[in-house]
Amino acid sequence: MKIVKVTYTTKPEFSAQNQSNIKAVMTDLKQINNPNINYHACMGADEKTFIHTAFFKSDEERQVLNDLPSFKHFQHELKNGGFDTPPQQELLSLVGSSKDIFITES
Repeated sequence: MKIVKVTYTTKPEFSAQNQSNIKAVMTDLKQINNPNINYHACMGADEKTFIHTAFFKSDEERQVLNDLPSFKHFQHELKNGGFDTPPQQELLSLVGSSKDIFITES
């Protein structure tokens, strides 16, 4: 399992567009319905700090996300002037979960 957390702060005037871009990515992920990708994006109370957490069963699923046109668009817009604090990426290890993240067939 691969877990990636990305945190960044957008410019205040870009926050609404960033939210729209994230929603487009989520729509595409729901459409492809890959059970080995769990992707979440949250916004802080300041309405400009974003935290994305992605759980991938393997590197192949991570590439599925990276190849989505909506994800590429989201990244492009953010890189081209949408952030105040650049994205910081962390690789995480799962200690425990209240639900099964990936259901395995027995």
